[in-house]
Amino acid sequence: MTAAPPNPPSRLEKSLPSSFYLSQEIYMREKDKIFAHDWFCAGRQEQLPEPGDFLVLDVAGESILVVRTKDRKLAAHYNVCRHRGARLCESSSSHSADSGNGIRLTGGVLGPAGIRCPYHQWTYSLDGHLLNAPYLRETDGFVKEDFSLYPVGLATWGGFFFLNLSPDQAAAEGRTLQQQLGAAPDRVQRYPLADLRVGARIEYHVAANWKVIVENYNECYHCAGIHPELCDVVPAFKQQGGAQLDWDRGIPHKEGAFTFTKSGTTTRAPFPGLDDDEKIRHKGELIYPNFMLSLAADHATAFYLWPQGPLQTRIVCEFLFHPMEIAKSDFDPSDAVHFWDLVNRQDWAICKRVQQGIASRPHRFGFYAPMEDLSLDIRRYVTERLGPLE
Repeated sequence: MTAAPPNPPSRLEKSLPSSFYLSQEIYMREKDKIFAHDWFCAGRQEQLPEPGDFLVLDVAGESILVVRTKDRKLAAHYNVCRHRGARLCESSSSHSADSGNGIRLTGGVLGPAGIRCPYHQWTYSLDGHLLNAPYLRETDGFVKEDFSLYPVGLATWGGFFFLNLSPDQAAAEGRTLQQQLGAAPDRVQRYPLADLRVGARIEYHVAANWKVIVENYNECYHCAGIHPELCDVVPAFKQQGGAQLDWDRGIPHKEGAFTFTKSGTTTRAPFPGLDDDEKIRHKGELIYPNFMLSLAADHATAFYLWPQGPLQTRIVCEFLFHPMEIAKSDFDPSDAVHFWDLVNRQDWAICKRVQQGIASRPHRFGFYAPMEDLSLDIRRYVTERLGPLE
């Protein structure tokens, strides 16, 4: 028998147990208690500009149909016919999101006029109400109002849209998107998020549990060793192990730098309305369970985490710019995109190594150092929803 390892210093806090990052059973509980319970950031409103535009999204195994209705509002439904349960709109690629306008299915249509099931031609309005069921008459006791599509909650903030897969329960418990966002909207109120547009997008597939990625985002203890280029632009990230960073005010760049590019500069103008600090500092927000937002003076970087099981996470990274900059003939987002891609790949590589390591036979849990106190949030967030630790 080997000797037990010495007790860790008293100031170190235990992480979640390793099983929380590895277990299919834990992941299934997360699907029910987290991803189908809380508001889940799923994209930008600009992805559906016209009535009839739609997205097919896979939210932790549930197929969700997001549409732009005739009155130009966004609505979301489970992608399943109320008659016999047929999939209304099938994703035609390996990606987790398909989109279109007026797409014709085998015997069915989804477009500005409505949604028609390809199986028995039941037809629904874009806001989910049943319009027609062939050969069924209300005089036979059939009531159309009883057969609307299963609803999914949808709310927006800053140009982003969020989904809630249990809207009735959320409404009964008073769990609104604003409640979940907390103080984040106040902290970033001067950034024109709703006006920004996507200038570039990168998709990553990371061999790590979604919580490993969130924990990594939530601390800078790793920055000096993993991100030398980033720490050159933002030296505060490597000072004192990334401790005592003032995220409310923002993190200062090095002298002469003001944005996340290799040089720390860009030809793009800062967003209108920022205060003097925000023109030279970096801000970041983490909205549980799946949304990370980083803000520079001239661009925002949004990360959507799409868990694919306990061992894999798909990450969509979007780069948002002001429309006035995008409209310029010489608009080129590559200075920000290339820098972020470098930093991202450094993060995803170390997250993969963490995932590999915690699967080791003797590893039962890790530890949070004092400068990682923000990472304790994930422990509290998860256990509040899943119950006490094992």
